[in-house]
Amino acid sequence: MKADVFIAGGGVGGLALAAKLASRGVHVVIAEQLKRESPVYKGELLQPKTLAILERLGVLDEVEENGHVIDQLRFQEVHRNRGITPEEINLTELSYSRVASIYDHALMVPHEKTKEILRNKGKEFEEFFHYLPGSRFMGFEKGMAKVKRKKETLYVHAQVYIGAEGRSSPTRDAMNVHVKRKDYNHHFLTVTIPRPESFTKGKIITTSSCFLGLFPLPDNEVRTVFLIKAGEYKKIQEKGLESLYQAYSELEPELSEGVRTIEDWKTVQLMIPFTYHVDRYYSGNLAILGDAAHTVHPMAGEGMNLAIQDADVLGELLAWCKEEGKNYTDHLHYYEDVRRPRVEFLLNLSHLSALVYSFQYEWWRKFRMKAVQRIYDDDQLHVKQMLNISGLGKWDFTLVDRAVQGSMLPLRQNRVSDQKQRQYLFSEVEDYPWKRNEKGRIS
Repeated sequence: MKADVFIAGGGVGGLALAAKLASRGVHVVIAEQLKRESPVYKGELLQPKTLAILERLGVLDEVEENGHVIDQLRFQEVHRNRGITPEEINLTELSYSRVASIYDHALMVPHEKTKEILRNKGKEFEEFFHYLPGSRFMGFEKGMAKVKRKKETLYVHAQVYIGAEGRSSPTRDAMNVHVKRKDYNHHFLTVTIPRPESFTKGKIITTSSCFLGLFPLPDNEVRTVFLIKAGEYKKIQEKGLESLYQAYSELEPELSEGVRTIEDWKTVQLMIPFTYHVDRYYSGNLAILGDAAHTVHPMAGEGMNLAIQDADVLGELLAWCKEEGKNYTDHLHYYEDVRRPRVEFLLNLSHLSALVYSFQYEWWRKFRMKAVQRIYDDDQLHVKQMLNISGLGKWDFTLVDRAVQGSMLPLRQNRVSDQKQRQYLFSEVEDYPWKRNEKGRIS
C-alpha cells in the first residue's frame, strides 16, 4: 500500500489527525489494532480548545448532542460522617465563563462516541481515508510500516509515519527517544454508574483522607473517580463491594442507589497515574503524538485533549505541506516547536494539581481548602487557572500569584478585562507559525 501519511493507532488522536488530513486531500492509512469498542476507560472530558478544533473539523454539533456540559469545576470539602449525610465545610466553584472565549464550557462525552464521530467524519473522504481495523502495527521493515492483519502481512510505504499507538509505541521505540517517568503515591478506581436526573453538576468531594471525583455523562450516568493509596487495591477488594458502596454514599448521598449497581469488581477499573514526556516529537520522517509522546496525570483532565491538540497542529502542518508542495520532513520541527512547550506547561500544571490531593493530613487539607478558595476570590488567579486548563491560551503564574494563593499577600481586588486576557489566547500565528510569510502575515 502507498500513502502520504501512515498512522499507527486509531484512537482519538490518530482519528482526529486522519480526519483532518483526509478532508484536505492527503492520502492516509490508519492501522488500528482493535476490531470493536474498548471496555477500558479512556478520557471523556473535552476541554474548550478541543471543542474549537472539533468545530473546525465540522463535528462539534454532533459531539455536543452526545455530551453533557461542564461549565464549572466544583470543589467541595466535607467532614465524612459514618452512616449519615456529610457536613460541608467549604464549596468553591471555578467557572469556564471567566475565559474570554465563545468556548465557555467543557463537555463530557463517552470516549467511544468521540472516536465514532471522528471515524465517520474521515469516512466522508473515502478517496483519502483508509481505515484498517484489526490491524497490528509491527514496526518498520525496509523503510515501510509492517502491519499484521488476520493472517496477512501488509507493508505500507508512506512519506511520513505517525505513531499514535498510546503508551506502548513501536514508533517511539524506532525514534530512540528518551522517556523520563514520574510515579505517584496514589491510584484511582473509576467506574460509570447511574445518576439521578437532577444530578447535573460535576464536582470533586474531599476530606482529609478521601477524594471522589464525579463527572456527569449523558443518559443519566456519571463517571466516578475514587482515590486510593498506591498498592491498596487488593485490600479494598478483600473488604468487599459494600465498603465501596458505603464510601460513595457517605461522600455523596445522591449516588447511594446508583453505586449499588456495581455488582462485580470487574466493572471497576484500576488507574495507575504516572507521567512522562519524551525529549523529541519527531525524527526524520517519523513523529509521535498523544500518549506515545506524553502522559499527563488525570487530575486536570488533559490527556485526551493534548492528543487532539497535537493532531490539530500536526495535521494542519502536513496538509499545508501537501497543498504548498513542501517537503514534509523539512517542516516537522514546527510541530515540536509548537506542541512540546505547551504540553510541558500542562504537565507541570497537572502535576501541581495532583500534589494538592496527594497528602492525607488535616493540616494539608486546610491549606488546600484555603488555596483553592483564593483562586476563586482573586480574579487573576481564577482567570489564569481556567484559561490554562482550557487549552485556549497560556498565562504563566508568577511568584506574586503563588504568594496570593498561599495567603502570604492580600487578595487583589481588580477584575481582569477580556481585552487583557485575550493577549494570552493562542492566535492562529502561534498555532500554525509556518504559515507566516515574509511580511509576517498568514498565507
